[in-house]
Amino acid sequence: MARLVLAATLGANYGIYGPAYELCENVPREAGSEEYLNSEKYEIKQRNLYDPSSLRACISRVNAIRRENPALQSNAHLQFHAINNDQIICYSKRTADKRNVIVTFVNLDSLWTQSGYVELPVEDLGIDVRHPYRMVDLLTGVRFMWQGSRNYVELRPSEVPAHILRKE
Repeated sequence: MARLVLAATLGANYGIYGPAYELCENVPREAGSEEYLNSEKYEIKQRNLYDPSSLRACISRVNAIRRENPALQSNAHLQFHAINNDQIICYSKRTADKRNVIVTFVNLDSLWTQSGYVELPVEDLGIDVRHPYRMVDLLTGVRFMWQGSRNYVELRPSEVPAHILRKE
């Protein structure tokens, strides 16, 4: 899921190879190979796209987030932000008029919970530093009340390894 969020939010367009990616197929053809053992290159595959372990629902949600947020439909105004944990990447995208501001956090550690404090250039994002502001996680619906430029983030890969936050 972390790679999906990175690809879908960093660039204005992205693509994935659907069935194999959705079902997390990753058995290499041989040790060290980048090719998959059971790829369509060698056989016609019948897949259960409704497998409970599929990323289908997550991919659908991320695609809906992209459609609903003009900031994610452009490569302009991409900005990376300092966070005091090198296992978390943080960046924002916004529209030119600052009406749509998206701040994304991704846990780069697939095993352990990671946390840290991010420094956001709130003025650049159209946020009044004098007042608290609400951020909603578009992946989960959870809302956070933040104040100022320095705020705490915690990501648990066993739950959701990323936040795609929108300023409300």
